[in-house]
Amino acid sequence: MFCNICNHSTSYLFTKKILRKYDVKYFKCTKCDFIQTEYPHWLNEAYSNAITNLDLGLVKRNIYFSNLTERLLLKFFDYDKPHLDYAGGYGLFVRLMRDKGFNFYRQDKYCENIFSKHFDINDTSTSHFEVLTAFEVFEHLVKPVEELNTMLKNADNVIFSTEITPNNIVNDWWYFSPETGQHISFYSIKSLEILAKYHGLFYYTNGINMHLFTKKQHKKNPFKTSVFDIKYRVLPFIERIYTKYNHKVNRIKIHSKLEEDYNYIKDESSF
Repeated sequence: MFCNICNHSTSYLFTKKILRKYDVKYFKCTKCDFIQTEYPHWLNEAYSNAITNLDLGLVKRNIYFSNLTERLLLKFFDYDKPHLDYAGGYGLFVRLMRDKGFNFYRQDKYCENIFSKHFDINDTSTSHFEVLTAFEVFEHLVKPVEELNTMLKNADNVIFSTEITPNNIVNDWWYFSPETGQHISFYSIKSLEILAKYHGLFYYTNGINMHLFTKKQHKKNPFKTSVFDIKYRVLPFIERIYTKYNHKVNRIKIHSKLEEDYNYIKDESSF
């Protein structure tokens, strides 16, 4: 199997149970350390609900993303121009950004717009945006190179989030999220650097979970400038711990419910 980032050869890592029913193989690139699943044939089933019921902390994360994006826009970009939230889900992030006074629009092929109606990409004549945000999107991409190319048709600057893979990866890393079946691509710093270089972009990161692809070179890493006080430098660590904990708790609850349903059906069938 070849890497979906650099097209180099991959090595088999392990097999995990996806959606509690499919044995799926995971592979790691021998060049850029990108991790990917085998071809994700289960995605239609995984996206029967565009936003999984296993997702906790959705509102809290959107508030965090909106505050961080506000700071980046005001310091490094032409904030008065239109911006686009890619794969924007229910539209909560766009609603938050519009409430802050930014001209944001939403794009999502699969999820209903609940919170920012009339501000979808089809509701504007703008064809090119100053900034495109893609929060909690990259780990869902089947073909990251092609999908990023699509994003760049809309904007030259992409602010996005995705967890960086640990150096010593283990098969029970919480971010694999096998219960949902939606996370299929996992990035190292090196793989994101290669992805940026392929598209002629500069790459900046906080080294944890926040990233920027841009055609504009900055003298300093935007995530490490004075625009971010100690709160926003420490918060990514807290966010990761919080999300990891809640994911584990929710996973236990879901599993317990499944076991209860199974035992109930099993008991009923004996009559």
